Amino acid sequence: MTAVTDTGANEQADEHHDHHGPAKGLMRWVLTTNHKDIGSMYLWFSFIMFLTGGAMAMVIRAELFQPGMQIVDPGFFNQMTTMHGLIMVFGAVMPAFVGLANWMIPIMIGAPDMALPRMNNWSFWILPFAALMLISTLFMEGGGPNFGWTFYAPLSTTYGPPSTTFFIFAIHMLGISSIMGAINIIATILNLRAPGMTMMKMPLFVWTWLITAYLLIAVMPVLAGAVTMMLMDIHFGTSFFNAGGGGDPVLFQHIFWFFGHPEVYIMILPSFGIVSAILPTFARKPLFGYTSMVYATASIAFLSFIVWAHHMFTVGIPLVGELFFMYATMLIAVPTGVKVFNWVTTMFRGAMTFETPMLFSIAFVVLFTIGGFSGLMLSIAPADFQYHDTYFVVAHFHYVLVPGAIFAIFAAVYYWLPKWTGHMYDETLGKTHFWLSFIGMNLTFFPMHFIGLAGMPRRIPDYALQFADFNMIASIGGFMFGTTQLLFLFIVIKCIRGGEKAKAQSWEGAEGLEWSLPSPAPYHTFTTPPDVK
Repeated sequence: MTAVTDTGANEQADEHHDHHGPAKGLMRWVLTTNHKDIGSMYLWFSFIMFLTGGAMAMVIRAELFQPGMQIVDPGFFNQMTTMHGLIMVFGAVMPAFVGLANWMIPIMIGAPDMALPRMNNWSFWILPFAALMLISTLFMEGGGPNFGWTFYAPLSTTYGPPSTTFFIFAIHMLGISSIMGAINIIATILNLRAPGMTMMKMPLFVWTWLITAYLLIAVMPVLAGAVTMMLMDIHFGTSFFNAGGGGDPVLFQHIFWFFGHPEVYIMILPSFGIVSAILPTFARKPLFGYTSMVYATASIAFLSFIVWAHHMFTVGIPLVGELFFMYATMLIAVPTGVKVFNWVTTMFRGAMTFETPMLFSIAFVVLFTIGGFSGLMLSIAPADFQYHDTYFVVAHFHYVLVPGAIFAIFAAVYYWLPKWTGHMYDETLGKTHFWLSFIGMNLTFFPMHFIGLAGMPRRIPDYALQFADFNMIASIGGFMFGTTQLLFLFIVIKCIRGGEKAKAQSWEGAEGLEWSLPSPAPYHTFTTPPDVK
C-alpha cells in the first residue's frame, strides 16, 4: 500500500496544539484518553503479565526437570498450569495486541484518535483490577484455580476451590474489557479513515484487527455465558453441567470451545497483519497478493466458528460429527497456506536484510508452519485418539502461540519502537535477544512432540523414567527462553532513554501513513486528515 500524504497542514496543526500536550504526573495516565498513552499502558501491562505467567512456567519446568516430586506439591502444580495459561492468554497476548492496535491503527488510517476515547480509557483500567483479582486467588483458602485453563466442569464447579467464584468474576471483567476494546476498534476503522483511504487500501494490520474485533464481539459473550452457568451451578443449585441433576458436563466443553477456538485465532490474526507489514519492508518489495490475504483472513475467521469440536474427538460425539469437524478443520489449512505462500513469495528474490523485526518475522513463518502441520495431525480424528491430552498437544499449541503470537509481538515492538521513542534500539542486543529466544523456544517445545507421541500425559507433576531426558532438555530450554526476556526489557528501556535518533521513515522500504510522521510520533497526530492518494 502506497500512501502519499499532505503533512504540511498536519505539522502546522501540531505546532498550534503544542499546549495540548500530555498532562504532568500520575493523573496523566489515570485520566488519559490519548490512544498513544493507552496503547503504551496496554503494552506495559501485558509485559508485566508476560513475566508473571512466565515465572509460573518456570515453576512448572523446574518441577518437571527430573522425575519424582521435587519442589511443589501436586495441588500447587495444578494451580501453576492453570494460572500460567489464563495469564498468558487473557493477560499477556490479548492486551499486547490491543496495545499495538491502540498505538498504530489511528496512525495507519490517518485518524486523530480512537473513535471512543473515554471508553478506551475505561477498557484499559478494568484490566489491572481483573488481573489482580485473578492472581489474588492464589493466596485464598484452598488456593487458586487448579482445574486447567479450560476450566472444565465438573472439575471447576463441583471440585474447584472456593476461590473459583473470584476467578469467574475476573473472567467477566476481562471479557467486558475485550468487548469494549473491540467495539472501539471497529468504530474507529469504519468511521475515521482519512479521505482516500478505502477499505482495500488499509494496511493488513488494520484489516486483521477489524476481523479480530468482530470475532471478539461474537465469542466473548459465549465465554460469559459459560462462566455464568458455572456460577449458577456452584451457588444457586442449577444443574447445567451436573449429570445428577439432568445436566451434561460435555455441554460445558461445547460452550467453552465455541468460544475457545475462535479465541485461538483472536491471538493469531493480528500477528498475520504485523508480519505482512514487516516482510515487505525488509524484502523491499510490495506484499504479494494483498487482496487474497484479506479474503484468506476473513475465511479463517469464518471457519474458526465451525471447527470447535475437534478439541472433543474423544468425548464420544457421533461419527458423522467427527467427520464434519475433521474435514472442516483440515479446510482451515487452505487459507492459512495461502498466507504462508504469499509471505514466502514476498521474500522471494527480494533485496532482503535481516534486522531484528525481520528475524522474528521469518521465525514466525517457519515455526508457525510447523505448528500448523502438527495441527493437521491433530485434526485427524482417529489419530487424535492417541495424541489427545498428551504433551504432543502442548507442543502443538505452543508452536502456534509462542512464535505465532509472542514472536510477532516482539517483531512489532522492534519495528515500531523507533516511531514510539524517537530512538533506534541496539541492533546487536536485539539480534542476541532473537537468537536466544529462538534456540530456547525450540529446545523447550520440540522435545514435547516426542514425549507426547510416546504417551506422556499433560498437566502432571510427575512422570515415568523414560521421559526424563527430553523433559530435562525442555526445562533447560524453558529457563533459557524465560531469562532471555529480561534482556528484552533492558533493550526497550535503553531505547526509551536514548540512542541513535530515528528518522521519520525509520526503515528504508517502509510504507504507510505512520512513516510520514516525525519520530517520536507527536502526542496529537492528524488533526487535519492527510490526503491518501
